[in-house]
Amino acid sequence: MKFTENLELYSLNKTTYVNLRWIAFIGQILSIFVVEFILNFKFNYLPCLLIIALGVTTNIFLQFKTKDKRINNSVSLFYLVYDILQLGILFFLTGGITNPFIFLLIIPAVFSSHYLSIKSSIILVSFTILVLLILTFFYYQLPHPAELHFHVPNYYLYAIPLSILIGLLFLVYFAVQFGEQNRTRKKAFDKIQELMAKENELVSLGGQAAAAAHSLGTPLSTILLTVKELQKDFNQDKKLKKDLDLLVSQSKRCSEILKKLSLNPKINDEFLNTNLDLSHYINEIVRSFEEISTKKFSVNTSNFTNRINISKSTEIIYGLRNFIGNANKFSKNKVEISIENIKKNTIIKIIDDGNGFPKNLIKSEMLGEPYIRTFNNINDSKKGLGLGTFIGKTLLEKNFAFIEFKNSVNLGGAEVKIEWKDKDLEKI
Repeated sequence: MKFTENLELYSLNKTTYVNLRWIAFIGQILSIFVVEFILNFKFNYLPCLLIIALGVTTNIFLQFKTKDKRINNSVSLFYLVYDILQLGILFFLTGGITNPFIFLLIIPAVFSSHYLSIKSSIILVSFTILVLLILTFFYYQLPHPAELHFHVPNYYLYAIPLSILIGLLFLVYFAVQFGEQNRTRKKAFDKIQELMAKENELVSLGGQAAAAAHSLGTPLSTILLTVKELQKDFNQDKKLKKDLDLLVSQSKRCSEILKKLSLNPKINDEFLNTNLDLSHYINEIVRSFEEISTKKFSVNTSNFTNRINISKSTEIIYGLRNFIGNANKFSKNKVEISIENIKKNTIIKIIDDGNGFPKNLIKSEMLGEPYIRTFNNINDSKKGLGLGTFIGKTLLEKNFAFIEFKNSVNLGGAEVKIEWKDKDLEKI
């Protein structure tokens, strides 16, 4: 499982990488052709062609012999190190640090830092810096016209690798940051999909159980009736009577099980299939928490006048459940929920009497981002990664809601405000 996850998170798309290498090799061959045969800057280009040919061979192997569509972190690192080495040798043969295309040396490290692990990025950056230092002091002369003696002052010569190094570190740093953020959000969205799939599966199973209870009722009654008739006919046969009594008892047991599955079928079916307003969903969610929690819940609907019925949405229910669950988890004794209408908006407020949101997260507006580790100073067991908040926020915003986080003035704990425009609720 961990290997598969790493393969997805830290890997390169084979097709994209192969195509980029083809573009690089074609550009290198064209550069040699232009310099040698069009500009007539004579130099020993055969070693360069040999190095390029070796690179082309590795690319053919990668394209046709590697079956995986994605290249894992280790293999990608190997190929990228080779690419840096190949470019370093080409620049060594054509002017080193004075070659105007020397900036291309940083491309493998920058390109990979967005997709590969931080450790791989550090290796590639370190190797690139090493190659830059070597090319600053050791290289063959840059191809140029015979009558021209190309020479630059040392301060200018040393400024070239320094500027490239600064650009390399700057670009790699931001690429790593953006890459980690994208991977974090991808993991969180995958978690949402997994949870919603389970929720939909439970809803589906509940519907199937109710349907099974209704469908099996008639044939089971027929079986029971037939067995009772057989009991009358074979009442004198003790051995057969014992088997028939067993059939009757097991049939009755099946009937009891089906009754439990279809307990209050009208209420269950109504909640599953009928459009209801938000107060019904809130009350159902609160009732489920009251069964397992010792906290005191209060739901205020006195100012909830414009009750718009919406279709049963697993996403809205799960989003609300996440925020109410967080309030239950972090509260001390009390959770207050209010639903009200202000002008043409519907507002839900979920408030607890806990320690509230960390002030630094509210100020930095990082609340709602996934995998933010926070700790409760009172109880170290109450800690989270922000994943529940991210899931709730994402699911509700997907359904036209606006979410606001702050600390409550009255209870002192966290306050989550969920607001819909009435015209948006009517779309759901």
